[in-house]
Formats: sequence, C-alpha cells, structure tokens
Amino acid sequence: HRLYGGIVPELASRAHLELLPRLVERALEEARASPADLTAIAVTHAPGLVGSLVVGLAFAKAWGAALGIPVIGVNHIEAHLHSASLEHGDSPLPAVALVVSGGHTELVEVREFGSYRWLGATLDDAAGEAFDKVAKRLGLGFPGGPVIDRLAATGRPDAFTFPRPM
Repeated sequence: HRLYGGIVPELASRAHLELLPRLVERALEEARASPADLTAIAVTHAPGLVGSLVVGLAFAKAWGAALGIPVIGVNHIEAHLHSASLEHGDSPLPAVALVVSGGHTELVEVREFGSYRWLGATLDDAAGEAFDKVAKRLGLGFPGGPVIDRLAATGRPDAFTFPRPM
C-alpha cells in the first residue's frame, strides 16, 4: 500500500486471499499444532474492510466445513478490548480501554465481557491515519507511524509548548 500512500481495500482483500493460507500454515507450525488439533475456528466478521472480511470468512467457513468444526464470528473491536488477556490473564473489570486499530480510535468502558459503553471516539480519522497524513505532508512515506516514532525519539521535548488537553 506504500505505493498509493494508504490502504487500498481491493489490494488488501487480494493480499488476504493470497497470504491467508500460508499465514495459517505458519501459525500452526509455530504452535506445533496440526489442523486435526483444532476444535473451532474464530474469524473476524465485523467491523473492517468488506472485501477482506469476505475473504477471511470464506476461508474460515471452508476450513471449518472441511475439518467438521464450528466457526465462531468475532467482533474486531471487542477482540481488541480483550486481547491483553492473552498475555496477561483476565483483565480487572470494570476497566477503561483505548482501542487504536486501523480506522478505529475509541475509548471504551468495559463493564464485563459483552457489556460496553463507548466514552468517545475520533470523529474523522483514527490516530494511525493522522500519522499517515502528517508523514505524507512531510514526505516521510507510508505508513507514517513507525517513521514518526523513530524521529520523535530524537526530538527535543521542549521545542514547542502545547496546551494541556482536557
């Protein structure tokens, strides 16, 4: 997507189609598992880029049918809200979570699993998209986040005085 300065949905879905089989194969190898070890397949069903979701759902449903195991749809944002528990165990609830992913930047009160209250979100672009736009204006390429992060590490914290956000 670097060539176009941003995500092109059609290219993203084609990349999913091409890369997904190898990605699943590699994930199973790293987990030292085989398809026969699977008891279910989880797949993102929303929100996201429609073409990529269609590819992922079709792949998961085909695998589930071939293996005779259930396919479970997962909400992308809800998965982010609970992803830290994969490494750190169950989160203390209630909690406030910041979701920064793709086109999403949201602040969410997590009351319990399945019970959420959206506290705020960006109105236009997600934080990552803002980094991409700034990088584009500065001629730094795409994606903007990593290069801006590297440059920020060498910057002067006292170069500008910014108001304290409320």
